[in-house]
Formats: sequence, structure tokens, C-alpha cells
Amino acid sequence: MRIALISDIHGNLPALEAVLAQLGEEEIDRYICLGDVAVGPWPSETVKRLRRLGCTSIVGNWDAWMLDGVPPCSDGPVGKMLLEMDNFWADQLDAEDLAFMREALPQLELEVDGGNLIFFHGSPRSYNEPILAATATEELEHMLRNLDAPIMVMGHTHVQMVRRLPFTLMVNPGSVGLPFLEWPVAAARVCRWAEYGILDYDGDDRVDVELRRAPYDAEAFIQYALASGVPHAAWWTDSWEPA
Repeated sequence: MRIALISDIHGNLPALEAVLAQLGEEEIDRYICLGDVAVGPWPSETVKRLRRLGCTSIVGNWDAWMLDGVPPCSDGPVGKMLLEMDNFWADQLDAEDLAFMREALPQLELEVDGGNLIFFHGSPRSYNEPILAATATEELEHMLRNLDAPIMVMGHTHVQMVRRLPFTLMVNPGSVGLPFLEWPVAAARVCRWAEYGILDYDGDDRVDVELRRAPYDAEAFIQYALASGVPHAAWWTDSWEPA
């Protein structure tokens, strides 16, 4: 099975379209989105694009906060700005958008050629817990002790990763809409490309993982965000790396 992996779109419709244009040239059996879909400049349009695609979606932390409550980061000044932006974009979602987002799964288990593939947003314990290249193996063994799968796929960190453990292969396709230079970060720096992955799995005999980048017009995206009326747009777009 050849699976397209997309994650952390964050309402960046041009980046998503660039990724889907490249994937349209591939033989893809299934599309899986690992969460954080709508919180960004094209919230409703991005949700509708995923609906047309027939994509299976996992719930991300910002998806949950957008639907059901205030994010835990909302106490400090940065958190309050993010909350105001989130509320602005959430108001643009219609009933069908919200219904689609509520159908997102907390976790997906997919049996392929005798192997059980598992997909989640952050970690099996929480959509807000990152798994990093530097996360201690002992911590991962504890975190994943109730799961048995040769491959586990996650998002959340906005950083591409393939990490082999004795008991599983971990894959993060990065972020379509907001790929970061690194994680953890004191202040996020956003790269001017879109990231995604392709997982080609034929059981234990063959596993291919491709981590890809797709170019798009990031400057046009920034100008759109600045003109959109969203609060704190200048502060937010200042996170993008220079052209």
C-alpha cells in the first residue's frame, strides 16, 4: 500500500495544493492527514479540500482546541495572541466544516499485508505531546508499551523525522503549512516550502519512506494573511524565514 502522509496544514491552502499537485503524479492508495487542519488563513477552504480528497483525518491539538475549548497555552501574551487568531479563523468554519473535523479519529490502526500501522498526531498519550529525534528511547518504550506495530506515524512537531527503534520505525512527514527549522524552539522559524511524506509498505519485506518538499508562493501567502484581518498578523508572519 502506498500512503500519502500530510500533517499540520494550518489553513495554508496554497501549500496544500502544491503538495496535492505533486501527489497527483503518484500512484497513491490512501491519503492520511495527521491533524491540525484549519487553524490558519484559509480554514474553511482547507477543510473542504480535504473532504473532496476523501482523506482520513486524525485529530490534532489545534483541531481539538478550535472545536472544544481554550488551549492550555492561552495564559501568557503569546498564548493570548494565538487564541485570538484561533477564534478569528474558527468563526469562518461552517456547519459542514465542523462536522467533518469532529469525525477525525484520535488514532488510526491500519492493517496492511499482515502488519499493523498506527497513526496519531502527537503521541499515543496525548495529541499535545511531541515525539522527537532526541526523545530518550526509555521514554519511548514507556510511551508506546501498549502498542505493537512495525511502523508508527505522527505529526505535531512540524519537523520531518525517520527514527528506527528496536521495536518500530517512527515517521513524521513534517508540516504542510508551517514547517519549522527545528523543535523544540524558543521562537518558531517557518520554512518557505511545504512538507509531506509517502509511505510504501509491503509487509516486513519492504518499507519505503520518502520525505518530500513542495515549493509554493510563500510570499503571496504572507501578503494574504496580512490583508485578511486576522489579529496579530504582522507578528505571526514575521516568523517566516527570509526569502
